[in-house]
Amino acid sequence: MFGTVILLGVIAAFFPLTVPRLMGYNIYEVVSGSMEPEIPVGSVIYVKAAEPETVEAGDIIAFVQNGSVITHRVEENRYVEGEFVTKGDANSKEDMEPVKYGSLEGKVVYHFPVLGRIMTLVSGNVGKLYAALLVLCGVMFHMLAGVLRGRQG
Repeated sequence: MFGTVILLGVIAAFFPLTVPRLMGYNIYEVVSGSMEPEIPVGSVIYVKAAEPETVEAGDIIAFVQNGSVITHRVEENRYVEGEFVTKGDANSKEDMEPVKYGSLEGKVVYHFPVLGRIMTLVSGNVGKLYAALLVLCGVMFHMLAGVLRGRQG
């Protein structure tokens, strides 16, 4: 039974990383406080692709700027210019540069505090190594249970 618990724990740890990706979400960890308190540092965000014309003021979007993915709230969608005016909730002023439609990754659909730090640990090389070792331990516990059952019968 202990082996099963270990295996289910490993599956549960990787579930938030894999299943949403299969459903079309991009997953990011929030590393700055520009969206606090709505989205705290260390949160994980799930971003779903969206057509720029469907984005409205008040929506939280993810976009690429200078090679980084940024998450801010839309203040205004300038349909004619093909750009968004954005602002981080914790920032006092709007972003200096408008976000071009082509930079849009999508809308932030879900966000979960703290989960981002856990997912970063699990998805890194050390986390993958630990997961592989835990899977091996789980399998060994199952094999040991089979051997012990065989001796009892």
